[in-house]
Amino acid sequence: MSVQPKAKDDVTNSAGLLISILARYPEVATINFDPAGRVLKFTFISSRILSPEEFSAIKEKVLDSIDIFNFLEKKKTKVSAIFYQQCDQLTILEVRRDIDTLASEEIALIVQLLREFFGEHLVTETNESYYEDDLLIQEEIIKHLLESVKDADENRYLFAFREEDRVLVFNK
Repeated sequence: MSVQPKAKDDVTNSAGLLISILARYPEVATINFDPAGRVLKFTFISSRILSPEEFSAIKEKVLDSIDIFNFLEKKKTKVSAIFYQQCDQLTILEVRRDIDTLASEEIALIVQLLREFFGEHLVTETNESYYEDDLLIQEEIIKHLLESVKDADENRYLFAFREEDRVLVFNK
């Protein structure tokens, strides 16, 4: 996946964070940054319809895992929510987390839980082959950018998604 900013000033830390998350995790379909609520919204897509019972089960498992992770990190989450909607034969799942208590390891946890739950039904962008070292470097970049965004006073609502092996970021 190629990411090429036009000019050095075009990529803020928050835009860089969204780009890095999409590059690292092909399971994330889109990601939004809402500066007013200081919330990241991760969107995942399943190629099958979830029943209300299945949604309740995955919602409980993911939210409990987030709570346990933050308990162990001695943090209290401000925003931790999951929503879903059905569209044709797809289920669109949105996970919302506040940026102030979110950790890069928690993003990996959420992605892994959804990967296990949906299995082959999780719509995943085809990803170039990465070496283990590349993945570790990407995770470090996400960690650094996440900390930078926590300290910044960002006021732009950003929306990012993939298109033809590129990551596009828009300012709403």
